[in-house]
Amino acid sequence: MKRLLVLLSLFLFFKLQSQQIIPLNEKSYIDSLQSITKGNFPDTSKATASFLLSNYYRNSDSVLSKKYLANGKILARSNPFFSAKYYYYEGQYNLDRNKRKAGISYQQAIKSLSEFKSEESDFFQALAWYSYGVSQKDKEGYIPLVKIMLEKSIPLVEKYKNSRNLGFLYTQLAVILTYNAQFKKAEDYNNKALKILEKQYPESAELFFTYLNSANNFCYQANGDEAEKFLHKAEKLIRPYPESSSNAFYYYSKTLFYITRQKNEEALPVIEKGIFYAKKFNQNLLAQMFYFNKYDILKKLKRYKEAKTTLEDVLTEKSLAIDLNNRKTFYKQLSLLNEETGNTREALLWEQKYSKLNDSLNTENVKLEINKLESKFNAAEKERKIATLNAEKNQKDLEVNKKNSYLWGMGLVLLLALSLLAFLYVIFRKNKKINEQKIEDIKQKEELSLTKAILDGEERERERIARDLHDGLGGMLAGVKINFSTWSSTHLHPEKDQEFYKILGQLDNSVSELRHVARNLMPESLLNFGLETAMHDLCEFYSRKNLEIDFQAIDISKTLPLNIQLNIYRIVQELLANAIKHAEASSILLQCSQSGKNFLITIEDNGKGFDKNIENTTKSMGLRNLKNRVNYLKGIMEIHSDDQGTAINIELNIHGE
Repeated sequence: MKRLLVLLSLFLFFKLQSQQIIPLNEKSYIDSLQSITKGNFPDTSKATASFLLSNYYRNSDSVLSKKYLANGKILARSNPFFSAKYYYYEGQYNLDRNKRKAGISYQQAIKSLSEFKSEESDFFQALAWYSYGVSQKDKEGYIPLVKIMLEKSIPLVEKYKNSRNLGFLYTQLAVILTYNAQFKKAEDYNNKALKILEKQYPESAELFFTYLNSANNFCYQANGDEAEKFLHKAEKLIRPYPESSSNAFYYYSKTLFYITRQKNEEALPVIEKGIFYAKKFNQNLLAQMFYFNKYDILKKLKRYKEAKTTLEDVLTEKSLAIDLNNRKTFYKQLSLLNEETGNTREALLWEQKYSKLNDSLNTENVKLEINKLESKFNAAEKERKIATLNAEKNQKDLEVNKKNSYLWGMGLVLLLALSLLAFLYVIFRKNKKINEQKIEDIKQKEELSLTKAILDGEERERERIARDLHDGLGGMLAGVKINFSTWSSTHLHPEKDQEFYKILGQLDNSVSELRHVARNLMPESLLNFGLETAMHDLCEFYSRKNLEIDFQAIDISKTLPLNIQLNIYRIVQELLANAIKHAEASSILLQCSQSGKNFLITIEDNGKGFDKNIENTTKSMGLRNLKNRVNYLKGIMEIHSDDQGTAINIELNIHGE
């Protein structure tokens, strides 16, 4: 149990420090960054502020984080160095969502940043290398990560002797070493960090976390006296900033200190303070760690009922229980708690869950061991066979040498014949490939022509129906309504003939609805004012009391051909309709931007998500029609959907029609 608490605690600090540390005066820092993004500052300053805000919100508000990341990319596009930095922040955004994508972004950042020679470039390369190692940790373990830190990250920054960034990387390495029980080496690297930070940056967040890392390192060695010294130093730094999210980590280290000193009663109010800060700043994993420590202390104090409720809540929340080894431990603890309180039936149920999961994990471990043994056996067998073959080869070499003279002549003849055949085959393959490409091009042109004909016909029919409804039927109904109004004013009494006036009101509503349908079929604002205004109107139309739609338009040209504007409008209309009808979202972000011949559409919602293969399993035409319009404009579409919401990115070629 104690070992599990140690590993979980260290894992928590490791997770925190795989990102850049936020200054302790957090509110002032965030307000300053937001002011820069909205103020009259150079694009490079706005790009930096947007990247930092994206990194700040990446775990607490994914929609806002993605928005700042996209804005930063646009602002950085004219500056090669800031465009290179973008790839690092793109990796940060994906680190806890998709480690494979994050790893690709970090490698791209390293490659792009290596073209610039400056301290800032070296530091971002060092960060990218470190974060790349973190993204590969689950596959490769901690040894490659330590190697990356020692051979890649730290050497890039070590040449800047008293750099704040060097102190930061030293204490990062110390966290990893503590996690792997290398306490003395961790202490050495923490001391290296302290030597730089205490002298050069005495008020920094890097120094604050180095104090906490040092305190934790001594707590895990049961050296409470040394741990207390560093906790006092950390407290002096954080005390002026009661609104900082870093308070949660201070209280967590203080909890570990009280546990080390076995002051369980004193630890409980500290845990409650930590839970307050962790919940306030959406630090879910940290909050669950506080609850798990609370459970352990309540159990030691024999407050079994409270301990049981606390542990069940940790298991339900799943931040910690997603790891199978953690879950197995929770099952065992719940079994022991119920046995302790005399609830043998429930104790048996938890013991059965524990045994089942334990057997499953043991089976996997046995498989791994068998695979290792098989690999060793196969390697030894291959070496034996190679040795035998080498002996036979040496024997036959003597015989082969005698025949070489004859074979050389035959070989030259065969070589010429094979060269001729290879040449003819290459020509055949080339011609075949050219013909296949021509056929594929013809097929694509035919498909595009068919799609164009269908979409053009559809728009013409929409226009005809809209015109007939608006000018024909709409005009007739409006005339009837006017005639009725004129006649009633001279023949009817408003109070005595209320039923008639009620019917007249229904007729008026019908005329309004008819005109609304006509405008939906062929939006007048698109024809009169252009695409951007039409999309603004569309978002206002779909907005509800319980639904907020944030529309952002960037560099949309007013000279786009009308048929392209219509297709983009229909794509956005379909995206919004799908999000509103199916996602049950309360917030939608729609961003449209134009860059040269490319038109980009991004829509994100916080709804319930959907199965991306739904078009293959239902008769719904929504996604199919959407893809037809995207293909018509030679575009590409990416869909990311889970139970946290849906994000759709579309890139259209607006000059490729």
